[in-house]
Amino acid sequence: MASAVLTAAAPVSAAGPVRAAESPKSAPSGRRSVARLLAVPESGRGVDWLREALQVAVALELATIPPYLCGWWSVEDRGSHAARLIRRIIGDEMYHMGVVCNLLVAVGGRPRITDAALAYPGPLPGGVRDGVNVYLSGLTRPFVHDVMMAIEAPEAPLARSVNNSPSIGHFYDDLLAAFRSTAPELSARGQLSERIGSDVLEPVADLDGVERAIEVIKEQGEGTTSSPEDAFQDDYPAHYYAFGEIYHGRQLRQEDDGWEFTGAPVPFPEARPMARVPAGGWPDPPQRVKDLLDRFDSAYAKVLSTLEAAWADGDARTLGSAVRTMRGLESPALELMETTIPGAPGNYGPQFRPPRT
Repeated sequence: MASAVLTAAAPVSAAGPVRAAESPKSAPSGRRSVARLLAVPESGRGVDWLREALQVAVALELATIPPYLCGWWSVEDRGSHAARLIRRIIGDEMYHMGVVCNLLVAVGGRPRITDAALAYPGPLPGGVRDGVNVYLSGLTRPFVHDVMMAIEAPEAPLARSVNNSPSIGHFYDDLLAAFRSTAPELSARGQLSERIGSDVLEPVADLDGVERAIEVIKEQGEGTTSSPEDAFQDDYPAHYYAFGEIYHGRQLRQEDDGWEFTGAPVPFPEARPMARVPAGGWPDPPQRVKDLLDRFDSAYAKVLSTLEAAWADGDARTLGSAVRTMRGLESPALELMETTIPGAPGNYGPQFRPPRT
């Protein structure tokens, strides 16, 4: 899957993302909220609870990929430091999605990937990070701050508090605890193996494997709750801090009074001016744009259904087919991003319209 995507600023301390404006109030239908899942007593968190929670995890990991792809595709210089950071994170998110799909298969479930696809703009699945509105646009500082950093924010980014809605890290903590308390029998049948970015997706056969997989997801995404230092073990910052470097224009480093974005410059890259996709998609686009949007959305629907079939059948060849189809998304996306919107500022871009809409 990962192969499918394949200067000075004033010192400023790290800060958590603000709540995004225009946030939809309701979570996508058909999924129990994370808050309700976490409200279930530990004694009630058996295999059925794990399957339900892991399906939410599939939706959460999938929800991050379209906005990150839009940000990466929009960058004109793919060799820039910012572009390389985003590309690495996209590979990580694809790996995370593969991990939770394998975990769901391990406990006798089947990932419903098409059903998990988010309509943009919208809240994160399961009500995680209440107040965050995930929208699609080209790379801008507000987009980095209000979408990318907001999605990945830890419980306490550099000791700054955030709102009381569950974070993704909190959700994964409880998911791991449920695996430990339930100790379900894990089946490798139907799980998939694949190199994804710098990671290798492998079947999870025991609780030690579950713990390693979930800890990697947490540390790559938000880092630890106490300090970002542990996230630098592979010489890369966790996603929240990587996006922070792009936003602040400086690498994160440890000063005498704590971690701050005061390191080497990270120039904000030139980006194609993809406008923010409105609710319901682009209204009344020209025929050429409509054709590109239909071409993109048809390919996206095929990616989702083929990924779902790969885990339903445990077939690595089907996963390879999804990869090939995913590679084809970039061409229409770039054509859209280079097409101006008549009578409005900015350019078009992909909508990632879910098949069910």
